[in-house]
Amino acid sequence: MHSELEHLLVLQDRQQKIRQIEAEVRTVPLQRTSLESQLAASVASLDTIKQRARQVEIDRKNLELDVGTRQQSIARLRTQQYETRKNDEFQAIGHEIQRYEKEISEIEDRELELMDQADKLKAEVSVEEKKASGTKESISRQTKDLEEKSKALNARLDELKKEREELAGKIDEDLLDRFDRLFASKGDAAVVALEHDVCTGCHMKVTTATANFVRAGKEIVNCEQCGRILYDGTQEGS
Repeated sequence: MHSELEHLLVLQDRQQKIRQIEAEVRTVPLQRTSLESQLAASVASLDTIKQRARQVEIDRKNLELDVGTRQQSIARLRTQQYETRKNDEFQAIGHEIQRYEKEISEIEDRELELMDQADKLKAEVSVEEKKASGTKESISRQTKDLEEKSKALNARLDELKKEREELAGKIDEDLLDRFDRLFASKGDAAVVALEHDVCTGCHMKVTTATANFVRAGKEIVNCEQCGRILYDGTQEGS
């Protein structure tokens, strides 16, 4: 195999690894955002239930005030009832007292319903707090792992880029420029094997002359179809 082809293959391996790691590095902020969203959703869910519980308590206390107000009205009416000497006025006040007592009974029924809701919400809050605590711990661990992963990826990326620069220094500038343009445009590989006279990059058969030049290994040969640099696939691993 042509010596510079060997350098190009090693260079390509580093380039591919660099591209792969750079893609992983780009996913880190997205993963971090996802974790933050999960945490925010957990906190919001807990806050929603707590707010419902607070509102039920407020409603219950308001009902207590309503009961108190009506009891005061009843006490005032009873005083008036005892003081009146007119039978029709006495009966009218009695009806008013009965109306207030009925309202109190209805309010107390609603209070019982709210107390039942409050107990259920208290249990829900307890469950959601445990769930939120577990979610927070899990996300904290995942975030820490993500930070460690990010550091490791960036460290490896620095190593590969350094290796890439060292390898690039051993290759002819024009050939390196050709390789870089091919690698950027093809998106997968700039240097590919020729197997059974077929370019493994574009899967098209090359001419007999091109295949012979590739097997001879004395010069850099490009596929007539896709332009990729070819090497003899039968020599791989030899």
